[in-house]
Amino acid sequence: MAPELDYRWHLRQVMARREMFATTDLLSPLADRGITLSASQVYRLVVERPERLSLRILVALLDILDCSMDELIEPVEVVAARKEAKAVGADHGIGALRPKRAHITRGPDR
Repeated sequence: MAPELDYRWHLRQVMARREMFATTDLLSPLADRGITLSASQVYRLVVERPERLSLRILVALLDILDCSMDELIEPVEVVAARKEAKAVGADHGIGALRPKRAHITRGPDR
C-alpha cells in the first residue's frame, strides 16, 4: 500500500529568510503580478496551511521570494496513530458495567 502523504507549508520561514516579516509585505509584489488579495487573505496564506492554492499565486510566490517549490512545500508521510491498549470491557463504557436493581417478590406464605 502506498504511504499517505501530507505537506508542510514554509511560506513564513521563506519570507523571514528574505527579511519579509509582515504579511502585508506580499500585497504590493502580488499586485505587481496581477494578483489582488485582501490583507486578511494574505495573512491566512502566510499563517495557515492552504488547502487550495491557485497555480498563479504559487508561481507568483516563487517569483517574489526567488525560491523553489521544495523550499516552500515539503511533502511528508503521515504516520498512523497507534491504538492505545484498553482494559477488558472498557469499550462498553461504565453504563454496561452498572449493576441492575433487584426485584423482590413476596412468597405465598406472607
